[in-house]
Formats: sequence, structure tokens, C-alpha cells
Amino acid sequence: MYRFSKRFFARGRLGRHIGDGVIIVIMLGICFLTVYPIWYTLILSFNDSQDAMFGGIYWWPRKFSLQSYRTVFLDKSILKAFNVTIWRTLIATVTSVFFTSMVAYAFSKKHIMGNRVYLIIGTVTMFFGGGLIPYFILLRSIGLYDTFLVYIIPALFNFYNLIIFMSFFREIPPGLEESAKIDGANDFVIFIRIVIPLSTAVLATIALFNGVYHWNDYFAGVMYINNPDLQPIQTFLYRIIASVSMTKSIVGMPGNISGSQVTSQSVKLATMVVTTAPIICIYPFLQKYFVKGIMIGSIKG
Repeated sequence: MYRFSKRFFARGRLGRHIGDGVIIVIMLGICFLTVYPIWYTLILSFNDSQDAMFGGIYWWPRKFSLQSYRTVFLDKSILKAFNVTIWRTLIATVTSVFFTSMVAYAFSKKHIMGNRVYLIIGTVTMFFGGGLIPYFILLRSIGLYDTFLVYIIPALFNFYNLIIFMSFFREIPPGLEESAKIDGANDFVIFIRIVIPLSTAVLATIALFNGVYHWNDYFAGVMYINNPDLQPIQTFLYRIIASVSMTKSIVGMPGNISGSQVTSQSVKLATMVVTTAPIICIYPFLQKYFVKGIMIGSIKG
């Protein structure tokens, strides 16, 4: 009996080790498939553009060159697009987080008149929309077309983010607000001085959502912007990709860079790296808030 039990548990441990090994191999394969395209883009962007056209580059740059990045940072149109993207991301993220959180704080109070009706209406808008053409006509009729505000005002409110905010605000002890009201504070003062400082996790989470969206969005610049001075970097990159040709060089490059040194493909790759790097650098600092904030409201205790 003792030998049988020992043999049984030994086989059980062996089976668990094999299962763990299979899971590790599968996860490593998934990680490789996720990371390698990013790495491949990075090494091609640092390789000489003419040499990269011959292919055969898989792991390391064969002929290191910074000419593509020099082109990106010397091109005034690219720098202008970066400037538009930075200001758009900062302003739109701050205003959207503040406005949505303020509305969510009001909706978190069940005594607000029409609370349930407005929530139902907002839920419907998550699944049904008026369509692109009516939305375009609306933006033109209110004077937002081809203006910087087209990035800001339509993004002020997001109902999905409102639901996350509401789940968090409803967990704040009512005694904190009641004590503040006894001291003479109104709702706005309570929201600014009490609710906001207690909501770091959810604020960081929603700010990350909004920041990534505005940084990566190209569609608004394509559809609602006609002025090239107002297009974001992602729209600029989209137009490069749309018109890229491996056999043609960039026309009208800045500085002393000749057309034979840099191709449109290499500039496209360098621009992709530069536009992705800020989000990759910022995300690790917000990850702990993101993980905590995304679980808000999922567990009731």
C-alpha cells in the first residue's frame, strides 16, 4: 500500500511538471509572437534604409544608421504633428477625466431626479449610434470641423468610463461627505477636496484609457481635419503608410539628407517607433493603478 501511494504521488508530480512545462512553452510562444514584430520594426528602423531593402534582417541591424530618425526629427511637418498630438493628448485626457468623473459623481447619488432614466439612455448609446455621416454633419453644423476643438469636445464624456467611476464613487463611505457638509462644504468642494484625492486608482486608469486612445487615434484627423497644421502624428503616419512605396525615396527631405539615403519605408518605421515609445515608457508607471482600477466594482465586500 505504501509503495502504491508513493508511486501514485510520484506520477502525479510528474504529470504536474509536464503540464507546467507545456504551459510555459505555450506562454513563451505567445510572448514571442507578441514582442518579435515590435523588435523587428525597431531593428529595421535602425538599419540603413538602402541595405534593408535587400532583406535578410531578422535579429540585429546589419548596417546601423540613424538617418531615418534624423529625417523624422528634422522634418518640420512631423514635429508639428507631434506637437498637435502631445497637446491633444494632454488637454483631452485632463478635460475628459475631470468632466466624466464629475458627471459620474452626480449619477452615483441615487436621489438625483431621473437618475435611472439617464442611465438607461446612456446604456443605449453604448450599443447604438447615429452613424458616421450624421456625426460628420453635426460637427460641421456646430463649427467643430477642421478645428483643434474637434479632438477635445466630442471626447469630453464617455459612458463606459462613467460606469467605472460610478462603481468606485459608490464605495466611498457616505460619512465622509456628511461630515464635510456639516462643516459647510458644498458638493463641488466635497468632490474636489475629498472624492478626487481618494480616487487616485480609478483616475489613473481612466487617464490611461483616454491617453492611449488620443495618442493612437488617426481617424479623427483623417475625417474631421483638412488643415495639415492640425493633423496628429498618427494621421501623418497613416498617410505615409497609405502612400508608401519601397522603390521610391522621400521627396523634399530636410537638412543634408539626400533622397538616396532614406526611403519612405524607413521613415515609416522610424515614425512608428517614435510614436509608440512614449506610451511604452509611461505605461509601467501607471500599471499598478491600472490593475487596481480595472478591478473596481468587480468584487463587493
